[in-house]
Amino acid sequence: MTRVVIAPDKFKGSLTAVEVTEAIAHGVRDALPDAEISACPVADGGEGTLEVLENAGGSMVRLSVRGPLAEQVEARYVLLDGTAYVESARACGIEFVTPSREVALAAHTWGVGELLNDALARGARRLVLTVGGTASTDGGAGMLAALGAEVVDASGAPVGLGGGSLAQVARVNLGPVRERLGAVPVAVATDVTNPLLGENGAAAVFGPQKGAGPEDVHALDEALSHWAKALVQAGAPDVSDLPGAGAGGGVAAGAIAGLGATVESGFDLIAALTGVDTALTGADLVITGEGSLDEQSLSGKAPAGIAARAGRTGVPLLVLAGRIQLDADALAGLGVVGSSALIDHAPSLDYARSHAAELLRERACVLVRDWLRTQ
Repeated sequence: MTRVVIAPDKFKGSLTAVEVTEAIAHGVRDALPDAEISACPVADGGEGTLEVLENAGGSMVRLSVRGPLAEQVEARYVLLDGTAYVESARACGIEFVTPSREVALAAHTWGVGELLNDALARGARRLVLTVGGTASTDGGAGMLAALGAEVVDASGAPVGLGGGSLAQVARVNLGPVRERLGAVPVAVATDVTNPLLGENGAAAVFGPQKGAGPEDVHALDEALSHWAKALVQAGAPDVSDLPGAGAGGGVAAGAIAGLGATVESGFDLIAALTGVDTALTGADLVITGEGSLDEQSLSGKAPAGIAARAGRTGVPLLVLAGRIQLDADALAGLGVVGSSALIDHAPSLDYARSHAAELLRERACVLVRDWLRTQ
């Protein structure tokens, strides 16, 4: 009996990782009716992570929190085996706003702190914070304030929310946060290595995506530098040059400095919960994929992570994607023995997105049959 592991990420804007896995499984069954299939949808800590964790047995918790600006948003996180997995973007995601100068300067992470606070109230024994896709560039200041930190200006008044207000910070008191957190450990799940400051920092790299112009980027970088110094004066470690601290508009920096968080690979952390490592032992074939397979996929994204695991265990790898922008050499370097892009078999991009499930089933069947002919 042929053992097949199916371990894709989401197809953004089209299907969740769980839905992608189901569609590919149908295609595998079309080609191999008697196959033993291990369904292991994966994520890298970005959008779609919570659905993968829920599929792995977690419980989804839903609540209303303060969004990236003034409005309340319906957010959620997952509890699994005593750990709360909190996706920052569910509270302050870029999808809640239209990028603009105002957003770049005013968006904040207060709602992220509300999610963490709720998880602690429910007895979470560990917190894991994923940090991609935020609208904010506030260095995690809003998150810490929501957890009880005192962030005040020279007159002792609370500083306004948003990265644009960080230059006014005169004093930070993290005592209430540490008291609230107690001995609960915190991990930041990210595969981003950007520091908080500088040309590769949170403002410079991610600020323009949120509406920041060149002057705004400079102002935000200066404000984040001021914030980092204020955190050091509050007894926190210096996070200004720490790899990964710039993730999520610097919310990672706030978590490291204010919550004592460690930084872990988002993909590795989530993959460990999906059973994919166990499933690969003794497997005959593994299939992975994501919406767009490109150069970014090689840096900590799910397909690269699955490819590395497949390579270590000697399992042949097939890849399905909405589009593939890697050349044959790059695919061979990942150990890919067969690949297919949905866009190459659809009349348009819109069609590929709206018919992704049926296209995945069809292309999975073709890839598996092609692979069988080489055996």
